[in-house]
Amino acid sequence: MTAYDYDLFVIGGGSGGVRSARVASSLGKRVAIAEEYRYGGTCVIRGCVPKKLFVYASQFPEHFEDAVGFGWTVGERSFDWKKLVAAKDQEITRLEGLYRKGLENAKADIYDSRAELVDAHTVKLVKTGQTFTAERIVIAVGGTPNEHKALKGHELTISSNEAFDLETLPRSILIAGGGYIAVEFANIFHGLGVETTLIYRGKEILSRFDLDMRRGLHEAMEAKGIRIICSDVIEEVSKAPDGGLVARTLNNGTLSVDTVMLALGRDPNTKGLGLEAAGVALDKRGAIVVDEYSRTNVPSIFALGDVTDRVQLTPVAIHEAMCFIETEFKNNPTKPDHDLIATAVFSQPEIGTVGLSEEEAASRYQELEVYRAQFRPMKATLSGRAEKTIMKLIVNAEDRKVVGVHILGHEAGEMAQLLGITLKAGCTKDDFDNTMAVHPTAAEELVTMYSPSYRIRNGERV
Repeated sequence: MTAYDYDLFVIGGGSGGVRSARVASSLGKRVAIAEEYRYGGTCVIRGCVPKKLFVYASQFPEHFEDAVGFGWTVGERSFDWKKLVAAKDQEITRLEGLYRKGLENAKADIYDSRAELVDAHTVKLVKTGQTFTAERIVIAVGGTPNEHKALKGHELTISSNEAFDLETLPRSILIAGGGYIAVEFANIFHGLGVETTLIYRGKEILSRFDLDMRRGLHEAMEAKGIRIICSDVIEEVSKAPDGGLVARTLNNGTLSVDTVMLALGRDPNTKGLGLEAAGVALDKRGAIVVDEYSRTNVPSIFALGDVTDRVQLTPVAIHEAMCFIETEFKNNPTKPDHDLIATAVFSQPEIGTVGLSEEEAASRYQELEVYRAQFRPMKATLSGRAEKTIMKLIVNAEDRKVVGVHILGHEAGEMAQLLGITLKAGCTKDDFDNTMAVHPTAAEELVTMYSPSYRIRNGERV
């Protein structure tokens, strides 16, 4: 039998890569992991963690305003962008240290270098030129923002990567895109006092979400003062004489702003990995093609997380890593389960969702019951803020199973996590009805909607 240097070599130090390396090493396997930038990956270093910290920062102006309605007198206030960035960096450094410590405690070998494939069992470290062999190789290098190089002047723009570390906070920003990254950053920058415009080629933001959530958030963002331009695109970005930027659009003339941010999707980070040398197959978007057990077409090579372009969410990458460990090192073949994944958009207000949208469910089931509530949250009654919470339950009329739940409002993401358990367990509308409400909460509305708002039969509302 061929002797390998390692039982497992992991390329990529993000959520999926670190989890697979740490757990395999804790099982007594000989494991190495290589990362060219920082451990923690997109989520910890330049994704969901710093984003959520910035979301918190951007919410304080509304909190200050709301406090007045509850009897507080709020004095002079100011915002220091550099202080926020420094605090964010300190927290990210702490988290990266925890990732490294977990690997060290599990006795995995850690390499701070880019790694590339030489063949089906060999990896080369670019920094030192060292090569190592491994019985199994996991590729978990994540994704990267689409640079949209077809756009003239794209080099003048920023992506979400740079947005966290701008030297100064811009006075105005134009964000291109209508997905959750674009929407979240539009709310962040607006909350921090930046004049914010969102431009999106589609007719409505957040294309894969329930229509009520999309429209409700759109209205709430515009009410705050965020300008949203739909059915339009940027055709060119150029420098203005005053040092700012000018974006020429297809349908709305030119827009003058300090900063242009592109949030036009993310691509699998597969370039320059040596995949061709190892014979690993890619799809037309450059994603690594895997089977239901995360195996590539090369038996010794596996791929996890965003690099496979299956579901681009951190918990999914971690789940896929654990399934890989069960399958390869515990003799328990386990397929990743990508069904009924709860998710949240940390916009303001938030969206929390699990299961099918009304539109998706209508195309799948013959008859639906739709329960919909729209109300003013209790906090707004004294703050005077004109905001609405929207909640929807999508029910298959045949068996009364709840197939989708969608929430727009405060703490919607927290509710979505618990609703994910509920739908995963196959709960019916009767189970919701039989559950005692917690009062006074917004979530109680989920168990007190007893009569359908409307029905959908054969795709048509009745």
